[in-house]
Amino acid sequence: MIRRGLDALYLGAGYLAGAFLIVIFVLMMIMSVGREIGFNIPAGDDFASWCMAALAFLGLAHTFKSGDMIRVGLLIDRFQGRKRWVFEVFSLVLGLAFTGFFAWHAAIMTYQSWQFNDVAGGVVPMPLWIPQLGYSGGLIILFIAFLDEFVHVVLRGREPRYEKPPARSDEEIVERAMASGV
Repeated sequence: MIRRGLDALYLGAGYLAGAFLIVIFVLMMIMSVGREIGFNIPAGDDFASWCMAALAFLGLAHTFKSGDMIRVGLLIDRFQGRKRWVFEVFSLVLGLAFTGFFAWHAAIMTYQSWQFNDVAGGVVPMPLWIPQLGYSGGLIILFIAFLDEFVHVVLRGREPRYEKPPARSDEEIVERAMASGV
């Protein structure tokens, strides 16, 4: 039950990141056409940049769990057995520490923006905690994903789920790219 909930969290964050990509596309198209017909979205660039930050950070956990995140595979793939496991654990601990640090401080920043009623200085006085939710939320979900993998690999002694076996043929590379939506 917990596994399904976590997988749904990662997938939901990925879908939300995709929704922000669509919002960016729609905003940019409206702004581009709007220039020609004299229509302007106040602070459209601000909204697009906030959506871009949410897109980037909300997509991290899904990308990590899908095995599509760029990793230190060039180093780890050179080892086998116990050495490989040690490097894998070291990478997970390092990733857990960094994402935990950044998630904690992003959450504090978002909370303080809400607490002090911090407002964007652009055309639209948007409370800053609203766009910061995508940033801090994405980092918190990434931290949960790292913790999930840490428990799976280190405490349960299993193989990492984010690691895909190397492709055996050019056709398999193409199939993987098509399946991941690249």
